[in-house]
Amino acid sequence: MTTQKSNDVNLKVSIKGSGTLTLVFLHYFGGSSLEWQLVIDKLSDQYRCLAIDLRGHGDSEASATGYSVSDMADDVSSLLHTLDVQEYILIGHSMGGKVALALAARQPNGLQSLILISPSPPAPEPISDTDRQDMLATHGQRLAAEQTFEKITVRPVSEKIKEQIIADNLRTSEAAWNAWLTLGSKENITAQMNTVVVPVSIIVGTADKAIKPDVQKTLTLPYLKNATFDTIPDAGHLLPWETPNELADFIQKKIGQSYNQNKTSLNL
Repeated sequence: MTTQKSNDVNLKVSIKGSGTLTLVFLHYFGGSSLEWQLVIDKLSDQYRCLAIDLRGHGDSEASATGYSVSDMADDVSSLLHTLDVQEYILIGHSMGGKVALALAARQPNGLQSLILISPSPPAPEPISDTDRQDMLATHGQRLAAEQTFEKITVRPVSEKIKEQIIADNLRTSEAAWNAWLTLGSKENITAQMNTVVVPVSIIVGTADKAIKPDVQKTLTLPYLKNATFDTIPDAGHLLPWETPNELADFIQKKIGQSYNQNKTSLNL
């Protein structure tokens, strides 16, 4: 892990592997870049992999403000510029998926495609007021973090991974936690989606209870011009932890379909 100043905040980023194509991994709300480590282990022999702790999460700085979707997209954009990332794919999970969509809408140079895992939709995320209030009131409590773990995972994971998921939840800053529940998840960025021109690949677990698969069909896919939808059977919300091998294979397949085909056409 290394620390990089980005958009006036210190962000922790893990860098592994090398190659002309960079895979940029953005984590879920209440998580950290550690969720990608098993996936990156499968891909870093071919690609440069960057996994970022978004502000207020993991080991990144917890600023008092700056947690809108646009702010987080600014953070990622600034970091990619600092690290001189030329050609890249954004891989966003849940909250990280909404940030990836916001950045893609700006049509940044070098972006090849998006791969979104159970993304928070560009429309306001359908979280009930009761659930929002419960999460706001109980953040930082281990019992609540354990209950969240039970909700967002379906396939079994090791005790070590379970403890990391709980620890990431508990160490998320209060500012980041509150901002996502009261603002970020409610943001409506659907009007920006008509400028997302790169291919978008969405994959979800069929048993996801946090953002149910039908949310993608009603609140994400209708706003995108060039998107596909796939599922992993009997898996929950945390695919990078629950099904890392299947997810890595999916990412590899989508790279082959988009980036490599684009490179071939450019060489003709």
